[in-house]
Amino acid sequence: MTKSQLIRLLMEQSDTPAEDSSKVVRIFFDSIKSALQKGDKVEIRGFGSFILKKYGKYTGRNPRTGESVRVGKKKLPIFKPGKELRERIDDSKETVEIKKQVRKKAKLR
Repeated sequence: MTKSQLIRLLMEQSDTPAEDSSKVVRIFFDSIKSALQKGDKVEIRGFGSFILKKYGKYTGRNPRTGESVRVGKKKLPIFKPGKELRERIDDSKETVEIKKQVRKKAKLR
């Protein structure tokens, strides 16, 4: 799902004008970005949380040349799905079908 699809869905389900829906979605994402920039954790119950993972300096490799490259400190945003989201995805029709296929293959061995 893209940002524009999310805006369209919000418009349809809440009967709000496009401009208002776009503003709500922009504010939502900007708020998450701002919190992460400050180093705060963002937790949305039933969905998941966004945290910043900090990495120290290290020596990496250029995959093209194999040459050693110094990589500086960095912070990366990480999304950790909540229990409710994991369960909902795990119980989806596609996942259930995949599990059945895996069990069938296991029995054939």
